Amino acid sequence: MATKLSLAALDAVKARAGVPNYGRHDLRAGIVHFGVGNFHRAHQAVYLDDLFNLGRDRDWAIIGAGVLPSDKVMRDKLEAQDFLTTVVEQDNNRTGAHVTGAMIAYLEPGDTPAIVAQLASPLIRIVSLTITEGGYFIDPASGVFDPAHPAIVEDARDPAAPKTVFGLILAGLAERRAKGIPPFTIMSCDNIPGNGEVTQAAVSGLARLSDPGFADWIDANVAFPNGMVDRITPATGAREIGIVASQYGIDDAWPVFCEEFKQWVLEDRFPQGRPALEEVGVQFVPDVAPYEHMKIRILNGGHAAIAYPAALLDIHFVHEAMEEPLIGAFLAKLEHDEIIPVIPPVPDTDLKDYYKLIETRFSNPKIGDTVARLAQDGSNRQPKFILPSTADRLRRGEDVVGLSLVSALWCRYFAGKSDSGKEIVFNDANADRLHAAAVAAKDDPMAFLALSDIFGDVAQSDLFRRRFAHALKVLWEKGTRATLQLYLDGNLGE
Repeated sequence: MATKLSLAALDAVKARAGVPNYGRHDLRAGIVHFGVGNFHRAHQAVYLDDLFNLGRDRDWAIIGAGVLPSDKVMRDKLEAQDFLTTVVEQDNNRTGAHVTGAMIAYLEPGDTPAIVAQLASPLIRIVSLTITEGGYFIDPASGVFDPAHPAIVEDARDPAAPKTVFGLILAGLAERRAKGIPPFTIMSCDNIPGNGEVTQAAVSGLARLSDPGFADWIDANVAFPNGMVDRITPATGAREIGIVASQYGIDDAWPVFCEEFKQWVLEDRFPQGRPALEEVGVQFVPDVAPYEHMKIRILNGGHAAIAYPAALLDIHFVHEAMEEPLIGAFLAKLEHDEIIPVIPPVPDTDLKDYYKLIETRFSNPKIGDTVARLAQDGSNRQPKFILPSTADRLRRGEDVVGLSLVSALWCRYFAGKSDSGKEIVFNDANADRLHAAAVAAKDDPMAFLALSDIFGDVAQSDLFRRRFAHALKVLWEKGTRATLQLYLDGNLGE
């Protein structure tokens, strides 16, 4: 019978899984983290757990925070097991589990006074974020902060009663400034190019709507380091909970499964100090941008590219998509012909070797990553992961046959049925208008490209419009398999 995960149960658990070699009493908070989802618990929290296990920097423990209903659900699950998490790392050749204890508390979502008070504590020197690509109030087409978003307008109208993450951060900063406490560093851990700059734009942009002087103070005094994060982390479901119970004897309400590989590249801009993460493999570099471009275009772009043909072919798992010869070959051709050639050089990195690593990671059958996870939130992911490569090639006067096909596959997916006629379940905040545009695009392809907040200037390119329209026409007439084959054979041109 599985043992319910808790601090008191760690002695029983350690026979089958790794456990912290430090006690909760050894830790003191130094970080407030917004967005305690699977990725955070498989990435930042693991790095800190590794550091604490080395006996280092135990005054950098995490206090969780959030504003969404899902944050409340996660908090309740974690509180019931003393904020511990079972992390199962699965590589092609090995599997192992360990319990992490880097989080020591999780503030009640909606308890604004408690969250602001914690943010104002001098002990807190870093506020970190994993709030997804869609959580930064960015206009997808322009890539800049949207001050007209209703949630931002509401927070600007009443800064004393914040509802957004950025409103809460501002309230904490305001209290620190009033008390003469140095500001914390704000560190994004989301997959966004220039995530530090994007976060600064959201924080100071919101402040500027109600107090321009405060915004100027933020720009002058608060650090927003850029960072690149990487670890494939699928969603948790009954399958993962059952595996942890049966194989490791741990009753964990929400374990995390992930690949063995992980990477974190950071700018070293932490005026109030930071944990010695370089001791556990984090790379500190002067310029993160080359690493960001590489990872977001090749890995995240690769995920975005294979998601929709796989979904249209009723493929469930990502490794199964890579086992489908047409999809595996489609990804390789797309990456080598159109994506990698427009990525700037990365220090000490061969981009073709990096792609081979990505190919191996996508093919890992053990982590159970799903096509549905890759396909979700495309209205935020396509403008960040795919369309920048398209725009770069168009600016250089180069063809975009493969990248246009990716956009056409996304459109065909949002028509609502796979090639076999199976209903597709969407997971996107803009699903209704995407679906309506995709249905209209069957007769008028430009109806989908008219989503100007997503496609922006790319949709104004005659070449892209022609390539997209032709690819979509072929998808409807011949189906996904035949279209992919035409692309692979070099016969998808007009």
